[in-house]
Amino acid sequence: MILALDVGNTNIVIGCLDGEKIYFEGRLATDRNKTEMEYAVMFKNILDIYHVRWERLEGAIVSSVVPPLTQILKQAVHAVIGVMPLEVSAHSNHGLKFAIDHPEEVGNDLTVAAVAALSEYKPPLVIIDMGTATTISVINRDGVYCGGAILPGLKISQEALTGRTSQLPSISLDAPKNVIGTNTTDCMKSGMIYGTAAMLDGMICRIEAALGNPVTVLATGGLSAAVIPFCERKIYYDNDLLIKGLWQIYCSMKNK
Repeated sequence: MILALDVGNTNIVIGCLDGEKIYFEGRLATDRNKTEMEYAVMFKNILDIYHVRWERLEGAIVSSVVPPLTQILKQAVHAVIGVMPLEVSAHSNHGLKFAIDHPEEVGNDLTVAAVAALSEYKPPLVIIDMGTATTISVINRDGVYCGGAILPGLKISQEALTGRTSQLPSISLDAPKNVIGTNTTDCMKSGMIYGTAAMLDGMICRIEAALGNPVTVLATGGLSAAVIPFCERKIYYDNDLLIKGLWQIYCSMKNK
C-alpha cells in the first residue's frame, strides 16, 4: 500500500491504495502558510481516521503544481511514514508520449490523469479536470498527448463575476430548475452550470473535428460532478483518476 498526494492550487487530494483497492481518498485545503509539522499532523490524523497504520505503507508519491509546497509536503510525509516519497516531474518514468511544443510545461496533474486514462480506456481521449482551472487534455488515437485547452475554473469565474459587480450575490454551484432563470440567483446559476456544460460540449465537438475521430471523454476534479450531468455529450466521471494515475507512475518509477 502507498500514500498518494496530488497537490493542486485549491485542494490536496490524499489517498491510500495498492492498485487493486483504494482504501480512502480525501481532500485538504491547500495552504501555503502551513509548516511541515502542521501537514504531518494532518496526514497522521487522516491515517488514524481511516484506520490505516503507517507501518503498512511501503512508499509514497507526490504530484504537485504548487512548487513552494512540494518539499514541505515530502518532508511531512517522511515524518509520518519514515519514507521519502517519490515526486512526479517532467523526467519521471511514466511512459507518456508528447507531441506538443514544450512537454516540460505540462502540469504534473495533467500527466498523471493522462497516464491513468490510458490504462483504462482506448484512445483517442479527452480528459476534463475541473479544479481551480478547467483543463482539457487531448490524447490522439496513437496514445500521444497532443495538447488541449485551459479555461478559468468555475470558482474563479464566480469570484470574478461577484467581485467586479455591485449587485450580483455569491451563489452556490448547483443547477437551477430551468435554464431560463427568473431571478438573479437562478440566472447566475444557469450561466455557471448550463453555460459551462454547453462550453464543454462545444469544445468536445471542435476537438473531434480537429482530430477527425470520435473521442471518449473522461472528467475528474472536485467541481466536475456539478456540471457533467448537464452535458449533452456522454462523459465518464472518475473522481479517483489522479490517485489511480499516481499508482501507475509509482510502479513505473520503482521498476525503472
